[in-house]
Amino acid sequence: MGNRTERIVVTTPTGHVGSRVVRLLVQAGVRPRVLMRHPGRLDDAVRELVDVVQVDQGDADAVVRATEGADRLFWVDPPALVDGDPVAGYALMGASAARAVVENGIEKTVFLSSGGAEKRTGAGEIDGLARTEELLDATGADVLHLRCGYFFTNLLPQLDEIQAGTLSTLWPLDHAMPWVDPRDIGEVAALRLLSDDWSGRVVQAVHGPEDLTFARVAEILGAQLGRDVTPIHLSDREFRNALRSAGLGDGQIDGIAGMAAGLSTDYIPEDPRTLLTTTPTTLAEWVCRQLR
Repeated sequence: MGNRTERIVVTTPTGHVGSRVVRLLVQAGVRPRVLMRHPGRLDDAVRELVDVVQVDQGDADAVVRATEGADRLFWVDPPALVDGDPVAGYALMGASAARAVVENGIEKTVFLSSGGAEKRTGAGEIDGLARTEELLDATGADVLHLRCGYFFTNLLPQLDEIQAGTLSTLWPLDHAMPWVDPRDIGEVAALRLLSDDWSGRVVQAVHGPEDLTFARVAEILGAQLGRDVTPIHLSDREFRNALRSAGLGDGQIDGIAGMAAGLSTDYIPEDPRTLLTTTPTTLAEWVCRQLR
């Protein structure tokens, strides 16, 4: 790729996925440009090895300026609301990305999407990621959509509850779905950003090592933590009340609840589990690293 590697732009560089992308690019000899709303959050050791641009990804003019001269883009839609609606918030972010791709002639974009985006509607806030996929597809540039499984890190907000011995969820306890370590997603993304061996519109799922039910997740957590962890299925009303008590608005609650409702019945990922879509880190390994 030659000097082209110096023109990679990474969004959300302190996130669970973005931070891994940045580290791997730096270790590959690249000095990426990172876009951040709050540059002060970047680790000082990383700051010396990247070019930082302060930008709100919802500000399309600012994103276009910040990506000028880039030919590779790692795009993540950060959580956002438009009139309380997370789907509209994601679509706004996607519009910024698409405009930057067109106006700056960015050759390849790797987009952090989600399993369920292929449904286009009926998957809660994932519908916003579907809108971003469509906007990027319409640019005509090369784009790779990473359709990721359920992040291990989604368990972190429930750490106190897990330590106390329960794991509550709206998902059916016997519903198996892909679970994945965000670090592994970052590795796939970085490799794709550095590769010339793909073009057009590409979909690649990142399914983690195995499909898990919440009942099995509770068993794994209990085994690693040395205590019983009991899975608890919440009714829709109980789940919504819990989110409302945490300060979330109706649009956010609908978006989160809609994911479980839309993906727990009659949904089969478009991109099946294969060697290409399976990543190595198990939940047990992640728990050992993160929660002990």
